[in-house]
Amino acid sequence: MMTSLFASFDPTSKIMQMNWLMMTSTMIILPMNFWIMNSRWTMMKKILTKKMSLEMFNNTNNKEMIMLTTSIFMIIMINNLMGLFPYNFTATSHPSVSVSLALPTWLMMMIYGWTKFTKSMFIHLLPNGTPMPIMPMMIIIETTGNIIRPISLSVRLTANMIAGHLMMTLLGNMNEMSKMMVVLPTQMMLMSFESSISIIQAYVFSTLISLYSSEIP
Repeated sequence: MMTSLFASFDPTSKIMQMNWLMMTSTMIILPMNFWIMNSRWTMMKKILTKKMSLEMFNNTNNKEMIMLTTSIFMIIMINNLMGLFPYNFTATSHPSVSVSLALPTWLMMMIYGWTKFTKSMFIHLLPNGTPMPIMPMMIIIETTGNIIRPISLSVRLTANMIAGHLMMTLLGNMNEMSKMMVVLPTQMMLMSFESSISIIQAYVFSTLISLYSSEIP
């Protein structure tokens, strides 16, 4: 019996804090191709990676950022999907994980952009055609929007993972036989919906990072 509704996100178990080992599931599921033979999973992984690389190429021409965003997409998607299995820990539902992905990436782009292309970064703070009276306000708004980008990235991912799992936990507690005919189809629909949300959130996270990087010359 859970002590609270949010107990399903508690990483502490009775033996030891082993649930954080779920973060290594990416390295387990995606081993090096040198050690495995071609299979349906490896072919699907290659197709997915190629499609994501082409998608990121539309946002940025930087090969390093394409590789980075594609890798982030695979990491988040696998952790999100693994969290849907029973007795698995959803690492991406914790802000410590989502912030650890968003903040270093944003800092990397900001440090590189402001040190190498200072004038261009200042130009991005003021959109073209801005009237003279509201120029100071637009600079403040653009600066604030740039600063809160890692917060919005991490909060969006965490909130979406928490919301879906809370709904599944609430429906899981309704185990009376009289309600089973209604709860079971709803749980199946919610499970398929959460599977799509897990992929969409990984896609949104990596796409926004690639769009942010396109502002850097």
